[in-house]
Amino acid sequence: MIPRIGWIGCGTHAGEMLLPQLVRLPVRLVALADVNAERLALIGDRYGVARRYADGLAMIESMATSGELDAIGMAVGPKQHSELAAAALRRGLPVFIEKPPAATSAEAQVLADLARAAGKPCVVGFMKRYSTANRIAGNITRGAGFGPRASLLGEYMTAPTYFVGNADYTGFLLHHCVHAMDLVPWLLKEDVVSTQARSFEIAPGKLLLHVGFGFASGALATVVMGTHQSRGTPMEWWQVMGDQQRVEVRNVHEVRHFRNPPFKAADPAATLDAAVDTLVWEPNFTAAANEDHKGYHGLLAAFGRAVRGEANDAPDIADGVKAMRVLEAVVRSMGSGTAERV
Repeated sequence: MIPRIGWIGCGTHAGEMLLPQLVRLPVRLVALADVNAERLALIGDRYGVARRYADGLAMIESMATSGELDAIGMAVGPKQHSELAAAALRRGLPVFIEKPPAATSAEAQVLADLARAAGKPCVVGFMKRYSTANRIAGNITRGAGFGPRASLLGEYMTAPTYFVGNADYTGFLLHHCVHAMDLVPWLLKEDVVSTQARSFEIAPGKLLLHVGFGFASGALATVVMGTHQSRGTPMEWWQVMGDQQRVEVRNVHEVRHFRNPPFKAADPAATLDAAVDTLVWEPNFTAAANEDHKGYHGLLAAFGRAVRGEANDAPDIADGVKAMRVLEAVVRSMGSGTAERV
């Protein structure tokens, strides 16, 4: 089965990040929708898609009725995600939604209920699980020799570009921070049960957050997020500690696995021991391979498997609900100054 996909949202993110990876897969992109006629024409011409709609709901209703769609993908906004995904699920169509899946966890839960009732997948765009480096780190931390996942430290920054002059951080929280709300429990393989946030507004539009995450096991996690760093510099770093081991992911692409090496200064025969010394991995960007180390291709490939009813590990709307609930606990903690239950 080669799924016929209708796509809603032809903005820069979809056009430059998502659709280039989608069309590498065994799918047919058969329809596009966008309220911006210029973007719709640009992306329609780029991918040779003749069926074009100014309204995503109209596309769903028209093509689902005629049986011309097997699934819907979308990258618009949280309010539109919840409305359009609900319409598609009611029509019995599998859905891919870019994050955030909705504006609130309650709206995301409505989608989860609809997906369950329809028996159809609703996949959420948490592509950081599929970043090559994060995937390596996740596999290492799940290995028997790593021991209990005791702590996580992370940094996940962005620039003040979108916030200076309009210091409403809703978009920062929903579109940026929500990634950490999914990746932190995914790396630790444990649901977040509480959060505590400390915030510092350096200047209007320049916000700093230090967020602590609590887990039933007692594991600890702290993530620094903010809107006051240049996007020209590395923006992301993660470290997970186990038992005399830790794994670090730097700038999305480099993995370092620190283990339990012996001291070497007093050993004349000192060498690098594959069993205990530090391992480092980074992609070979000089290789002529069409690889996507950011994770979009892996995520959309998992969506394709879900549409075909094959085994997959795609983050679904239930994961989206969890991430939104964690995010809402962070926001409550920013206001209360105390720890908040998820």
